[in-house]
Amino acid sequence: MTTVAARAHSVDELNDVRALARDFFASEVAPRREEFATAGRPDREVYRSAGRHGLLGMSVPEQYGGGGGDFRHEAVLFEEQVRAGDSSLQLGVHCGIVPHYLLAYASERNKLRWLPRLCSGEWIGAIAMTEPGTGSDLQAIRTRAVRNGDDYVVTGSKTFISNGGSCDLLIIAVKTDPDAGARGVSLLVAEVSDDTPGFTRGQLLHKIGQKGQDTTELTFDGMRVPVPHLLGDTEGHGFVQLMEQLPQERLICGVAASAMIDSAVRECVAYTKSRNAFGRTIFDLQNTRFELAECATLGRVVDTFVRDAVDKHLTGDLDVPTAAMVKYWTTDRQVEVVDRCLQLFGGYGYMEEYPIARMYLDSRISRIYAGANEVMKDIVARSL
Repeated sequence: MTTVAARAHSVDELNDVRALARDFFASEVAPRREEFATAGRPDREVYRSAGRHGLLGMSVPEQYGGGGGDFRHEAVLFEEQVRAGDSSLQLGVHCGIVPHYLLAYASERNKLRWLPRLCSGEWIGAIAMTEPGTGSDLQAIRTRAVRNGDDYVVTGSKTFISNGGSCDLLIIAVKTDPDAGARGVSLLVAEVSDDTPGFTRGQLLHKIGQKGQDTTELTFDGMRVPVPHLLGDTEGHGFVQLMEQLPQERLICGVAASAMIDSAVRECVAYTKSRNAFGRTIFDLQNTRFELAECATLGRVVDTFVRDAVDKHLTGDLDVPTAAMVKYWTTDRQVEVVDRCLQLFGGYGYMEEYPIARMYLDSRISRIYAGANEVMKDIVARSL
C-alpha cells in the first residue's frame, strides 16, 4: 500500500527516515513492550534516545533544535510507530502537537528555551484540555487562571492527559475570563516537575488499551505560571489557537488509522495463509478472501483520503470541516477493519500476545480522543 510519505518531494530522504524509525522502534521500543505496559509509561530514556537519533521535532526549524523538515517527516515516524505495534510513546502529542503551538504563538525567547529541550528528548511535552466535567466542549472548561503580579495563578483540574505523568512542559487551556465564553479561553505554558508548588499528578489511569502510554489526571491548586508564558500577545485567544491547531492533531489520527489498517490487513493475510481449516488454508475460503478484499479496499480509500489531506495541510488548505471528516471517517474504518481482521484469527485473535488483539484494544480510543467522532460529524454538518 502506498504510504502518506510516498508523495514527498524527497523520497530518498523520507525512506532514510523510515528506515531509521523502523530500526529505532524494533531495537529500543518493541522489546520493552511488556515492561512499559506494566509500568504504565515508557522509560524517559527512550525519548532521549529518539532525540539523539534525530527523530523528535523533525518538522521544527533547525534554529530551534529540530530537523527542519515538514509534516511528512512526522507522518513517517507515526506510521512506523504504529507498524511496530507501539502505543507507549505519545509522539503524536510530543512531536506533532505541542511544538507547533509553541512555534505559532510563543515568544522568540521562549521558543529558544523550550523547543530544543523537546527536540532532544530532555523534556517531554503534553497539552491539557479535557477536564473531569468537560470533554470536547472546550468553551466550557473551568480551570481558572487569575493574574497576580507577574504570574497567573492556576486552579482546577484536567483529566485523560497523555504524557501527564511524565511531562516537563505542559500547555494548559484555562479560563482567564469566565464570563466571556470562548473569548475567555487562554493557553498557558507551564514548566512542571513533581516538586512544582500547586501542581499534582494523579495516579496513572488504567485503560483497556495503550497500557504503556502515560495518561493521568492533573490538579492545579494555586500553581503560578509567569505571565510571559501566555501563548499569544494578549489573553482570550486560546480558543482560536486551539481551532487553528486541531486540524493537524486530527490529521495525525488519520495517519495512524491508515497505518494500522495496513498493518491489520498484512497480519491477517499472513495468518490466514498459514492456518489450515477444512483441508485448506483459511485464506482459500471464499468468506475470508471477500472479507480481506473489502478490508484492503477500505485501507486504500483511507490512505488516499489521508494523503490528499496531507497535501492540503502542507499548502495551508486543510480546513476544519475536512480535518473533521478525516478524523471521524478514518478512525471509524480503523476500528471496523481491525475488528473484521480479528474475527478471521478466531480464538487466537482474542489472545493478547497476538498483535491483532493489541490493535483491537489500542484502536478503540481513536474514535474518542482529538474530539469525539460525533462532534466531528457535527462540525461537518455545520459546514454544509
